[in-house]
Amino acid sequence: MVLQHKARPAPDRESESVRDTVLIGDAAAGGAGLDAMTDGPTARPADGAVRRLLVIHNPTAGGRRARRLRAVVGRLEARGLTVDVKPTGRRGDAEEFARAVDPGSVDAVVAAGGDGTINEVINGLASHAASGRAPALGIVPMGTANVLAAELGLPLDAERIAAAIAGGRRTAIWPALANGRVFSMMAGVGLDARVVERVDPRVKRLIGKGAYVAETLVQLAIRPDHRYRVTLDDGEPQEVASVIVAKGHFYGGRFICAPDARLTAPELHVCLFPRGGRLNALRYVWGVTAGRLAHFPDYRVVTARRVRIEGPAGDGVFADAVQGDGDVLARLPVEIALAGWTLPVLAG
Repeated sequence: MVLQHKARPAPDRESESVRDTVLIGDAAAGGAGLDAMTDGPTARPADGAVRRLLVIHNPTAGGRRARRLRAVVGRLEARGLTVDVKPTGRRGDAEEFARAVDPGSVDAVVAAGGDGTINEVINGLASHAASGRAPALGIVPMGTANVLAAELGLPLDAERIAAAIAGGRRTAIWPALANGRVFSMMAGVGLDARVVERVDPRVKRLIGKGAYVAETLVQLAIRPDHRYRVTLDDGEPQEVASVIVAKGHFYGGRFICAPDARLTAPELHVCLFPRGGRLNALRYVWGVTAGRLAHFPDYRVVTARRVRIEGPAGDGVFADAVQGDGDVLARLPVEIALAGWTLPVLAG
């Protein structure tokens, strides 16, 4: 039960990809202005077309992934779209940039990065979505797992990514909240959250998914066998070794924990791993990676609209972590529920 997530951007360090994307943004700004494309600087196209984009980019994704972004931006500009690329410099920038967007000034905010960057952008768009004024979310997948992109059926090649964004076909997804923080795909407590919290970003940059495998083995060897109390809606608490609250059916890439979960449904699918101990943890990990979870008689997936998870004693930073979309979003105890609003997303 290991979820991939983005490496955290290193603050105050400009990489080659940062300079490239700044140049891309400057070139885009030099093209046709908003007035030339719309009835005014804050008018959104009445036909729902996508013409003005803000791309929020995590520049720590270099090499081939940086080239993918440049290719996508070039193809979007060739289609006549106005594209402004804004690179992040530190953790939290993507959320801040998305929150500061004037919903009337852009037709879509595009998150270019891994699932962690996308999660930040969604959190930034949350207030706009709650008021019914959110611009659509677009995605350029640039992470290790790209779970949300897989769930939406988005491609990885530049031409098809640009076509999906420019095409403007929207689907409404139902995010959820973990202690007030938004997640779109899943939240987890137990082994996977411990791995997400402890994995070394430097090792991840070197060996990618292998960093999660290595950290999983470390945590299996050293972590205590914690038990968690899970309460679904108004039911009685039940004890488990790990729990994943899913909004989509993919997990950690294209592994499947909750086969019936869908982003477009206002429902939480709660995956319960009841048995503790290292051998059972290994068994569950194998079940996920081998696609055999559905055959385990002790594994269950149940639906709910609200979930409360409590754990071992500990307050603040000493409480067990809650991972959401591949980053630590909260600490136990955690209240998880549907956000109460939908977010428009550009799908292929």
